[in-house]
Amino acid sequence: MRRLLSKKRVVGILLMLALFGAGFFAASRLRTKAPEAPPVPLIEQPKGPVYKIIGTSVQGRSIEGYTYGNGATHLLFVGGMHGGYEWNSVLLAYQFMDYLSANPGVIPKSLSVSVIPSLNPDGVYAVTGKEGRFALRDVSTDKVVLARGRFNAHEVDLNRNFDCKWKPTSTWQTKTVSAGQAPFSEPETLALRSFVSAYKPSGVVFWHSQANAVYASECEHGILGATLDIMNAYASASGYSAAPSFDAYAVTGDSEGWLASIGIPSITVELQTHETVELDRNLRGIKALFEYYRQHP
Repeated sequence: MRRLLSKKRVVGILLMLALFGAGFFAASRLRTKAPEAPPVPLIEQPKGPVYKIIGTSVQGRSIEGYTYGNGATHLLFVGGMHGGYEWNSVLLAYQFMDYLSANPGVIPKSLSVSVIPSLNPDGVYAVTGKEGRFALRDVSTDKVVLARGRFNAHEVDLNRNFDCKWKPTSTWQTKTVSAGQAPFSEPETLALRSFVSAYKPSGVVFWHSQANAVYASECEHGILGATLDIMNAYASASGYSAAPSFDAYAVTGDSEGWLASIGIPSITVELQTHETVELDRNLRGIKALFEYYRQHP
């Protein structure tokens, strides 16, 4: 009898252990197999520009470049070659950058666009007292200050310091101006040369003021065919006059001529006045360039 009770007790203990193990197994499955959350769709965020300090000025100010898009055909836009004397070309460049940031889809997929808003930051600082972006209220109205802001801190006219028919002195209106000690003697022009060498743009636009026209470029061997094409496209869309050559006075060592000498089409867009920014008409010209280079990569 005692042996029978002992067997029953053993069987009961085994049953209890079995039930306990089953419960523990079920509970651990419930703990480890939690319901999976539905996948969260990935939303592609628009990418901002690639920022790069491409050089520094005589006084150590940063020369900044911003690149939008990643297409193989590269376009370059440059403001502020003549610093604070042509401050509106700098504001135009910044407003264009604002537009690209707000409308990234405007750039065709085959293109990338770089903007150097202020190639001569020392000249801008001389007129505005600001580094980087500035407001209209910051701009001096003193004509002497404005004229001084055309040059870099070495008192060199940067658009006479490039390697196209360079001479130690050149002309601005009726004045003789310094063109530097040699082509690319200035850190600002050297920065642009290095940027062009690295990025190899298919076309370059320089913003100046105040001739109300779009000029082609050439150095020793005439105007490139593509230069005439982009001059006409920009001028026709924007409403500026198209001018194959600048003949108001002799110019040597200009950036556009240097680019022509190395086979890169470039144009000069002269705003109508020294005070107006003219974003809308320039956007029409820029979009015409985008379409031209989309069709002619």
